[in-house]
Amino acid sequence: MLVPALLVLFFSLRGRAGLSPHFLQQPEDLVVLLGDEARLPCALGTYSGLVQWTKDGLALGGERDLPGWSRYWISGNAASGQHDLHIRPVELEDQASYECQATQAGLRSRPAQLHVLVPPEAPQVLGGPSVSLVVGVPANLTCRSRGDARPIPELLWFQDGVRLDGATFYQTLLKEGTTGSVESILSLTPSSEDDGATLVCRARSQALPAGKDTAITLSLQYPPVVTLSAEPQTVQEGQKVTFLCQAKAQPPVTSYRWAKGGSPVLGARGPILEVVAEASFLTEPVSCEVSNTVGSANYSVALDVLFGPILQTKPEPMSVDLGEDVSFSCAWRGNPLPRVTWTRHGGTQVLGFGSTLRLPSVGPEDAGNYVCRAEPGLSGLGGGAAEARLTVNAPPVVTALHSAPAFLRGPARLQCLVFATPAPEAVVWSWDEGFLEKGSLGRFLVETFPAPVGQVGQGPGLISVLHISETQESDFSRGFNCSAQNRLGEGSTHVSLGHRDLLPTVRIVVGVASSAVTLLTVITGVALCCWYRGKASFSKQKNLVQIPGSNHSSSLRSPEEEETGSSEDQGPIEHMDHSDLVLDDEGFLETKDPTNGYYKVRGVSVSLSLGKAPGGGLFLPPSAPLGPLGTAPLYDINSHLGMPSPCKLYRAQEGYLTTPHSRAFASYMKPTSSGPSDMAPKSPPFPYAAFSTPSHSRLQTHV
Repeated sequence: MLVPALLVLFFSLRGRAGLSPHFLQQPEDLVVLLGDEARLPCALGTYSGLVQWTKDGLALGGERDLPGWSRYWISGNAASGQHDLHIRPVELEDQASYECQATQAGLRSRPAQLHVLVPPEAPQVLGGPSVSLVVGVPANLTCRSRGDARPIPELLWFQDGVRLDGATFYQTLLKEGTTGSVESILSLTPSSEDDGATLVCRARSQALPAGKDTAITLSLQYPPVVTLSAEPQTVQEGQKVTFLCQAKAQPPVTSYRWAKGGSPVLGARGPILEVVAEASFLTEPVSCEVSNTVGSANYSVALDVLFGPILQTKPEPMSVDLGEDVSFSCAWRGNPLPRVTWTRHGGTQVLGFGSTLRLPSVGPEDAGNYVCRAEPGLSGLGGGAAEARLTVNAPPVVTALHSAPAFLRGPARLQCLVFATPAPEAVVWSWDEGFLEKGSLGRFLVETFPAPVGQVGQGPGLISVLHISETQESDFSRGFNCSAQNRLGEGSTHVSLGHRDLLPTVRIVVGVASSAVTLLTVITGVALCCWYRGKASFSKQKNLVQIPGSNHSSSLRSPEEEETGSSEDQGPIEHMDHSDLVLDDEGFLETKDPTNGYYKVRGVSVSLSLGKAPGGGLFLPPSAPLGPLGTAPLYDINSHLGMPSPCKLYRAQEGYLTTPHSRAFASYMKPTSSGPSDMAPKSPPFPYAAFSTPSHSRLQTHV
């Protein structure tokens, strides 16, 4: 109040100084609740004439108490220019536009709008306070608010303090500019848990933010909820069984109806049924149907009549394409229910349980026979197995079969194995310059015939053979392709032709002959060496060999002799029995002839190993004579026959002679005259040290 008074005084002083009348304060828009007081302020400066208020353009009068308007008056100090309009209590008719006017000065304030808020009344829920609904049946609840509430109220639904969504809002107009009523419809499908629940409809607006509530209680009706039991549950055929049918319903149950396998049981009334059990009760369950005014409900139960599993439906063979899903079904009848398992034919791993086996996205590895097996019942009767075959249609699987190496300009044969379901349209052989499906083409011939029974599930097999009548060099370097195609795709494999060479055979024959001569030379040299040293006389118990005809005449000493200065002190000789060595009339060592006279040979039987390292292979040594010049060189093989060695085997130019055991034989291979020799020109007849044959680590020759 102090500030307006100071303003009035300030403008009054300015007016005395010559200022014109003006508004110090003008009314503004105002919102009030119905029944409250409204105050619209107005203050003028340098003005002392008549001041009045208008309502929607109608003058209310110039007196301070506004006669004729019992709820209206003007307050404030007129001398200071204060002219406030008061309305109490506010009614709906007071909602209008108001102005403050200085009549003699011709001044009018800006219009001020007075808004009157009317709180909503408590809403009404149709059918309340207890609303009856049916469980599972959609229903609509209507909440309605009547009266002249301003602004229009909002209707909300709540259950247990939680706002419910899904309500639809409607507004009804009674006449232009006025509201008759507003409605909110809530759609819901009640469940049995909603029985006795409380729902609240709330009307709220700006005039009443807290709103007003109306509560209702749901009373639900529902058809019977049935439970059916049998006593005893597990019976033998011929035993007496009592069925008890219990139901919970709102409103109460009105009737019971019994049936077996869908057929009514004549004369059955009430909630109890007594029967004599038989096997059909397992497949034809007993049902109890209970009804009330809302609806009916049915419940069935089957008796446990004990008997072993019986096959009802066998699994059917399936043929599917690669990547598809497969299901096998197999039905068994029995009580207790049989335990059904699925396995692969010949396997023990359980793939699934129950009447259906599902195989998602099958591949070639899934093809085969599947077994549906039911175990016998508690009585030990029944049970068994049934199987069905799964065929997986897939692109052909082509595998190269082993093909023997071929000689140049000789015949050759290449083979491939084809498995395919469906059967391949064709099997084609191709190479650099051509292809052939069947028949012949130049040097090539193709044959295709069914393969023996293959792996289970692979489908029918074919063997395709490519014959080459006369091989050429290019056949060994290039590759051959065997391919097959069906509607699902193509499969192929690469087949190479191996080259078989004559040279190893010739080398073996030449090496064996050379070894025979070398052995004779070495054995003779060893015998002479031992004789020369005087350690022991040559007898059938000693393994010294003299090689007559040797052209070695050097008198080289062994490394051992150079170190010790003498080769005589070699220790005692251990005599061993070699019953297969004999002396002939001339004193030469002779073996028992393994060829029974086919070849008459002299010498001792040893084993020849070809190689390049001491102790592992034979290199023909130049003689390192142990005797005087001009005599046959001697070589000691005692250490290789398991005897203490009085004589040493000396290092030669290219290797060593070894024997793996004391009773070894060397096999003789008679050279043949077929084909030219593969030895180099001007080579010695038996070039023992000219080559080695690692691929034949041990050659045996009867010499």
